[in-house]
Amino acid sequence: MRGAARAAGGRTGQLWPRPPAPGPGPPPLLLLLAVLLGGAGAQYSSDLCSWKGSGLTHEAHRKEVEQVYLRCSAGTVEWMYPTGALIVNLRPNTFLPSRHLTLCIKPLRGSSGANIYLEKTGELKLLVRDGDLGPGQAPCFSFEQGGLFVEATPQQDISRRTTGFQYELTSRHAGPDLHTLSAPCRPCSHTEVLLAVCTSDFVVRGSIQDVTHEPAQQESAIHLNVSRLYRQKSRVFQPAPEGEGGGWRGRVSTLLECGVRPGRGEFLFTGHMHFGEAWLGCAPRFKDFQRMYRDAEERGLNPCEIGTE
Repeated sequence: MRGAARAAGGRTGQLWPRPPAPGPGPPPLLLLLAVLLGGAGAQYSSDLCSWKGSGLTHEAHRKEVEQVYLRCSAGTVEWMYPTGALIVNLRPNTFLPSRHLTLCIKPLRGSSGANIYLEKTGELKLLVRDGDLGPGQAPCFSFEQGGLFVEATPQQDISRRTTGFQYELTSRHAGPDLHTLSAPCRPCSHTEVLLAVCTSDFVVRGSIQDVTHEPAQQESAIHLNVSRLYRQKSRVFQPAPEGEGGGWRGRVSTLLECGVRPGRGEFLFTGHMHFGEAWLGCAPRFKDFQRMYRDAEERGLNPCEIGTE
């Protein structure tokens, strides 16, 4: 749900601490986080996916920290005229343990005015620097690794500043370091292919019609002719226009560095939806997939069933 709500979380009223006395000790920002996350109160809203608020509600001399609570697996945060900081608390309605969840964020176009951090127990790791909207700015991390801390950066004029990002929770595995969910540019192993067939958001059989490259985004778009549609969770693949031979047509994305080119032959394309776009996962040649599947079937190791003819 992209509809914004203005009262997702009440302001804590907590102020930034005064600079510490000279001598060794943690930076003020870390002290602030330790205090706030140890128990700052806020109004709780249990039915919201997105939040929209304004820093203009703060008094000019006060640098307040506002708590935001969201309970969905996807949504948007928009902070106009950012001042002070936000702590974004995600409390998704899901039966999965947090160790099985991955959180991804993607800055909105034109987002500026604040840095976005991953925070846990007072330690910060920069996710998105203010104004850095270059390629690959959709970091993902294990939900257990921490929460989101959004800190306004000093500005002479905040009148045209809005910090915004989409967030998305998925059950796909995340490693220990920040990364995107794009598939690596290497052939998948037999085990990876068989698992992808069972767990991907889309699984189709088809061929590559064309590939267009987008150097500015460091991405390539693969245009597919699909002869068999096994599964799709979103309408990525649409029936081909009349007179074009039937089947389905669709587009999936991958990293530019993978160097995908048009070629002959049929493939089994698998992948996931990521912020509304289809991203390529494993894509073996279909004849190779048939051999993998039959070998696993003979040994009783297939994690799920799918037609191979």
